[in-house]
Amino acid sequence: MQITEKAPYFKGVAVMPDKEFKEIQLSDYRGTWLVLFFYPLDFTFVCPTEIKGFAANYKKFTEVGAEVIGCSVDSQFSHLAWIEHELKPLPFPLMSDISKNISRAYNVLVDDSIALRGTFIIDPEGVLKSIVINDTAIGRSIDETVRTLKALQTGELTGCGWQPGETTLGKG
Repeated sequence: MQITEKAPYFKGVAVMPDKEFKEIQLSDYRGTWLVLFFYPLDFTFVCPTEIKGFAANYKKFTEVGAEVIGCSVDSQFSHLAWIEHELKPLPFPLMSDISKNISRAYNVLVDDSIALRGTFIIDPEGVLKSIVINDTAIGRSIDETVRTLKALQTGELTGCGWQPGETTLGKG
């Protein structure tokens, strides 16, 4: 799996924003930019800071036509309990990967146990455009994810430190 290849297929049960369980799959998001992020486990220390960060910035993703899905190896029941007791309502689904097949397919599974902090940006055609994987101890930057998404959406070259609204370097 690498950039420019089709994203690995996934299908899993997610807790949706209305707290209902629903099976979702990659093809549901065809035609839309997708940010799929993996985190180690529910009810931990760094993970809620990231999930709350994605929730607080969710509008920045939807304003540019992107959707967000969070995923861990926990069950959908664990996700729901965590949402109800700590996270509060989320504007995006949390998908269960209890089989660990999705984490394995995206190469973030560690010791057949938990997922690393992987962030994957998938274009509307289902092609991987960005892969960032952090160690479990390092929280990711939501701002950098948004910046990367917007840079990809220009379809042009963007120099070091490019910010949305700045001039690009043109087509490659």
